[in-house]
Amino acid sequence: MASVKKQNTPSAARRAKLEEARRKERARERRSRIITISAAVAVVAGLVVGGGYLMNAADEQDKAETAAKSSPVQGEKSWDKLAQNHVQKKVDYPMNPPVGGDHNPVWMNCDADVYTQEIPKENAVHSLEHGAVWVTYTSKAKPADLKKLTERVSATPYSLMSPVEDQGAPLMLSAWGKQLTVKSAADARVAQFFTKYVQGPQTPEPGAACSGGIAK
Repeated sequence: MASVKKQNTPSAARRAKLEEARRKERARERRSRIITISAAVAVVAGLVVGGGYLMNAADEQDKAETAAKSSPVQGEKSWDKLAQNHVQKKVDYPMNPPVGGDHNPVWMNCDADVYTQEIPKENAVHSLEHGAVWVTYTSKAKPADLKKLTERVSATPYSLMSPVEDQGAPLMLSAWGKQLTVKSAADARVAQFFTKYVQGPQTPEPGAACSGGIAK
């Protein structure tokens, strides 16, 4: 009997080692599954939270835009019953910069165009008729304000920017029948003016082109 035990001992040891290896492998697989499931749960939770955040952010932005469009722009001036005749001559406008009235048959390009020299007012008025916002400034405007406004116009189709040295303030914004004077580009009314009047309800010819006109 003693000799049988000696013969079986190595075999039993091998079986024990094999069983131990299998046990460890099963444990590793369980840990891997737990880690994988935990990671998946974390990803899903993150997507749910992130998606909820993005939805809330988008909803808040929509509400802000709706409020900006429905609320009056404080301090703006308005004109109505403006003429829309095409003329080939200089026009003596009652406001400066002009916000409407008779104008040149060709518009200034206003597809996020920034002009560093003065442009013909009669062509710019035609751009306003198409729903553009026109940012104007004098040499007294601060460089930081001009930089910020340039960035906004450059990123906004249906807008243009140019100097108008003889206007009454360093920074002004105009749309068809609307005009606003601000002291700083950081004024919250700048964003509201763009939101409300770029292709806004005041536009006589919504959807008309802002390219293919004059590029100075």
